[in-house]
Amino acid sequence: MARERSREPEAVRITSAAASRNDDIASRQKRYLFSMTIRTICFVGAIVASLLGSPTWVWAVLIAGALVLPYVAVVMANAATTKGDGFALVDHGPERRQLGAGDRP
Repeated sequence: MARERSREPEAVRITSAAASRNDDIASRQKRYLFSMTIRTICFVGAIVASLLGSPTWVWAVLIAGALVLPYVAVVMANAATTKGDGFALVDHGPERRQLGAGDRP
């Protein structure tokens, strides 16, 4: 016995359609590259700060940033981008009148 679907597939509006796969991957790569660049700057900055005799808290904060940013970079790169326009489609059911076939000449 075949199982019938009780719901029809939901309509997708062009304003809420997802970006293409290539665009999505490109934006994720840019976010990851940005985060890893900041991580590299933190790591190099920590080395320079320790060599210049900066206060301990300066290079400690930079090292902490260099250790935490890989996690943040991966989470940001894997975050799904969703679009929504804030409007819900209303289903009025079968009792709602539909357009007829119209007059034929």
